[in-house]
Amino acid sequence: MVEMHRPVMKNEVIKYLNCRDGGIYLDATVGDGGHAEEICRCLPPEGRLIGLDWDVAALKRAEKRLAPYSGRVALVHSNYTCLTEVLKEKGYSGVNGILIDLGASTLQLMEEERGFSLHTGGSLDMRMDQRQGLTAKDIINQYPVQELTRLFFRYGEERFSKRIAERIVREREQKGPITDSGRLAEIVKEAIPARYRRHGGHPARRVFQALRLAVNRELENIEAVLPRAVECLVPGGRICVIAYHSLEDRLVKNFFREQARRCSCPPDRPCICDGQAVLKVLTGKAVKPSEEEIEENPRSRSARLRAAERLKTA
Repeated sequence: MVEMHRPVMKNEVIKYLNCRDGGIYLDATVGDGGHAEEICRCLPPEGRLIGLDWDVAALKRAEKRLAPYSGRVALVHSNYTCLTEVLKEKGYSGVNGILIDLGASTLQLMEEERGFSLHTGGSLDMRMDQRQGLTAKDIINQYPVQELTRLFFRYGEERFSKRIAERIVREREQKGPITDSGRLAEIVKEAIPARYRRHGGHPARRVFQALRLAVNRELENIEAVLPRAVECLVPGGRICVIAYHSLEDRLVKNFFREQARRCSCPPDRPCICDGQAVLKVLTGKAVKPSEEEIEENPRSRSARLRAAERLKTA
C-alpha cells in the first residue's frame, strides 16, 4: 500500500499563514490535499479554501481527503500561474493567504507511468499536466548534445552535463530511442566517473530534476506566479512558499528581498515603513524542517519555507 503524502512543515505553514482568524485562502499547489486539510481544520466555519493543481489525479485524491470540508472548499484543475483568473471566476478580489508548495507528492513520484522516479522504471513522461505536449522522452531523444548539456547544467547544476549528454546521444544512436526511466538512470550513472558516484544519492538525480523542471517549466512558472500571487493578497495577507532545491529557493528569496527592499523592520514587530515596500519578509532565513520531522519523513529534508506579508501601506 502506497503511503499517503505527508504535508511538509504543516505547523509552520499554519503559523505563517495565520489562518485561524478566517478569511479566504488559496492553496495554489493543493496536490493530495495535505496542507489544505490542515488549513481547513483551523479555519472558522465562514472561512474558505480554494485549491489549484495541474495534476487531475492529485485533485481527485484531494477531493476525497477534503470531503469533510466540501462546503468550504473549491478545487480547480489549473496551473498555479492562472491563480488571478481562477479567483476572478470564483468572485474573489483578494485572499488572506496563499500557499505554494513546489514539491512533487509521494504518489506522483511512485507512479511508474509518470516516469518521475529513479527507482520505479516506467515511461519517460514527467508531465504534471497530461494536457501539455512536451515529455521527458521527447527531450532525451530529440535534443542535440549542446541543448542537453545546457539543460542539465541550468536546471540540475550537474557538473558532468556534457559527458552525460554525449553518452545519451550515443546510446540513442546506437541502440534506439530511450523510453524507460530505469534505462536513462543507468546511462547517466555510467557516464559519471566512478569516484563521484559514491556520495550524494543516486548519480542521476540531478538529471531527473533537470528534466522535470524543463518539462513542466517550473522555474519559469515560479517567476511568473510570485508577482501575481502578491497582487492577489489583501493588505495584511500572507504568502508561504516551500522550495526543495536551491534554484527554486533562490528565486523566492530574491523576489521577496526585492519586494521588501524598502522595509527593514524586524519580523516580529509592526511595520513602520513609509509605504514604498510591497512585502515584509517574515522569515529571516528559510525555515527548515525539525529533526523530528526529517526522521519521520526523510523526503522533507531538503524543504525550505519562506513567508512574507503584504504591507497595509503598500
